[in-house]
Amino acid sequence: MRWLLALFCLSFVTVSQASFVTTVTPSNTPLIEKILVLKSAHQLQLIADGKPLKSYRISLGKGAKKGPKLIEGDKRTPEGFYWIDWRKTSDKFNLSMHISYPNISDSARARREGVEPGGMIMIHGTPDSAENPENLFHTLDWTDGCIAMRNVDMREVWNLVPDGTMIEIRP
Repeated sequence: MRWLLALFCLSFVTVSQASFVTTVTPSNTPLIEKILVLKSAHQLQLIADGKPLKSYRISLGKGAKKGPKLIEGDKRTPEGFYWIDWRKTSDKFNLSMHISYPNISDSARARREGVEPGGMIMIHGTPDSAENPENLFHTLDWTDGCIAMRNVDMREVWNLVPDGTMIEIRP
């Protein structure tokens, strides 16, 4: 019976390790303390030591240009303070990092208004196929509320930003 329990534990460890994705941060790169998104400038900045270390051009939700995400399906990008809480690879969008939207304020507002706040807001790459080449998407606001970047930029952010990093999204 013990060997059966040991076999079960070993199989669980093997399977669970396969689902983790590691982030490799070069040792000479400063620790990224925050991601700052400036929606009006279509810019994502990596902040280290209180200063922008790198900036990237981004695409946003194709919903209304002004204002935060209000309800599920409005195709707006949220505004406020959140965290990068998990990440995954994606067949459609290359790499993606989940933003902890809705936060407490978003949830409370939605509850007061009797609406669903939505969710699954990510920073992700762009599609890249023969029928949808990546450069088609780079200068358009085309997402359903997410923050999209060129795949080469997304790979860099993926490697520099650990889970647990704060993200501030400003108008």
